Parts: sequence; C-alpha cells; structure tokens
Amino acid sequence: MAENSKIEWTDHTFNPWMGCTKVSPACDNCYAENLMDTRYGQVSWGAGQPRRRTTPSNWSKPRKWDRDAAKTGERPFVFCASLADVFDNEVDPEWRFDLFKLIEETPNLVWLLLTKRIGNVMKMTGGVLPINAAVGATMPNQFEYDRDRMKLAEVKREARPLFTFGSFEPMLGPIILDRNAPDWIIVGGESGQNARPLNIEWARSLKRQAAELGRVFNFKQVGGKAADKGGHELDGRTYFDRPQLIAA
Repeated sequence: MAENSKIEWTDHTFNPWMGCTKVSPACDNCYAENLMDTRYGQVSWGAGQPRRRTTPSNWSKPRKWDRDAAKTGERPFVFCASLADVFDNEVDPEWRFDLFKLIEETPNLVWLLLTKRIGNVMKMTGGVLPINAAVGATMPNQFEYDRDRMKLAEVKREARPLFTFGSFEPMLGPIILDRNAPDWIIVGGESGQNARPLNIEWARSLKRQAAELGRVFNFKQVGGKAADKGGHELDGRTYFDRPQLIAA
C-alpha cells in the first residue's frame, strides 16, 4: 500500500486548508502552528486569522489515491487536516462542502476526520456524512473525555460514520473509559522540544480497557524530545491495529 504520511495510523495525509485556533490543552504545543506559522510563515494561527485553502494540485491528490486503491482493492486511510480542523468555526462553509464532495467522489478511501470540536459535527453536517468517512475526537485527559464522549456517541448513532475513533494524544493524564468509548483507541505521547511526559502506565491502562470493551487499540508513540519520538513499542510490542473494513 502506498504511503504518503509520517503518521503511523494512516496511509495518506491531506490538508484542504491550513490554520486553526487553540481550543484544548492538547493544542498547547501545536506542531502545526510551530511548523506552518512560526517556522514557515504560511498562515497565522488564532481566532480571527484567515485560514488558507491549499492549491488545486493538492486537492487532486486524493483522486489519484482513489484510482490506485481501486486497482489494488485496498482501502487506504486518509487523515484529513493535520494542519487544521475540518469543523473549525472560522472555515468557509463552502470549503467544507467542497471537501465532503471530494470525499464522496473517492469511495475507495477511508477518510479520518479528527476534530477538537466534536460538538460542531452534527450542526455542520446536518447529521449526514459521506459513507466512507470516520469521525474522531481528540481527548487528552479525563475532563475532555467526559465532556466529549457523548457528543462522539451521538455522531455515531445519528450520522453513522464508518467508525468512531479517539485520539488520546498527547495523553496528558490517566483516563477511565466507559461503554461510550470510541471504536478505535489511538494512544500517544507528545513529541517535540516542549513535550510533556507520558506515564507509560496510562497507556497500559487504556490498552487493558480497550480489550475489555472490545475496542481496537493503537499505540502510536512514547513521545519525548528524541527524533524517534520515544519509539513505538509498548512493553516490547508494536500495536498499530486498525478497524477492519470490507471492500468498498
């Protein structure tokens, strides 16, 4: 399977636009802001700052991935908006309409829509999602899990995505799951110069809970300042599992 992403739980990364506003403790050391604002000056971060739509040539890439997937019979995962948030209030709604049209027109791809604004999903979609879209919420601590788990469960119940997922990255404290936990549990420590440490027992606990609840567990990285992001193993094993899908 072709890979066009350095993110371990996806095959491709696609950014329809860039720019965002920090809304969570998970955002404190935002890599996207550090890269596209501070380092490259491509877009300014924050409320009231214009988001920047990417080029037509970039928007054409998913169509090629879809054609390739149709030939091989594979269903690659596409992480959408690593440098933004699909459900950002300050994004032009027409851009989101164009994105959903693109998703619908690339049925061999599995689109991963991860957001820190899970409460916006139902009102911004009318409860209707492309059938090849999965929806996830970033939940770095117990407070945000407790706040957002029911909102994500509502999306699953009403909008019927392929599956739901939780990004517990950066994991900033111990988290107790419940029966409303998402289908896919992705865990990771923070990376970068200001990385906050991951207590490995927090990750072990989520692995145990995921097994008890029948959820798919993925451990992305230990985190830290090192170039290898602390490594990908949890207690000597790699856990890159994904939800199982039938062919498109």
